[in-house]
Amino acid sequence: MRAGISISIKEDENFTRFLTKNANLGSDVIKVVKEHGANMHQLAQQYAPVDTGFLKRHIKLDNKFHGMTYLAMVSGNAEYDPYQEYGTRYQPGTPHLRPALYNTEDKFIEDMDRLVRGNT
Repeated sequence: MRAGISISIKEDENFTRFLTKNANLGSDVIKVVKEHGANMHQLAQQYAPVDTGFLKRHIKLDNKFHGMTYLAMVSGNAEYDPYQEYGTRYQPGTPHLRPALYNTEDKFIEDMDRLVRGNT
């Protein structure tokens, strides 16, 4: 069982038209996604509970293109990661992926908004 959170940008025709007008913007968008993905990865590892370090070492960052969408996906690949993230009926969870997302998303949205508005 894997737990993870991914952020992706889906394009509609207005967004595609905008990218056509601003050819260099595509590389700027990729840079922002990579930067915030790396930040989220670092935070998730920082927030992960550490007993043996296995969970922390198995939080992975995967950057890739999926069609026309660039993804930065942070996931916990340890088998017991979902139990740590959400808890069980016997113990409360120790969230690490969700707090990393919550601490990254506002700045990510702000940076993407800045790019789209052209205030680089």
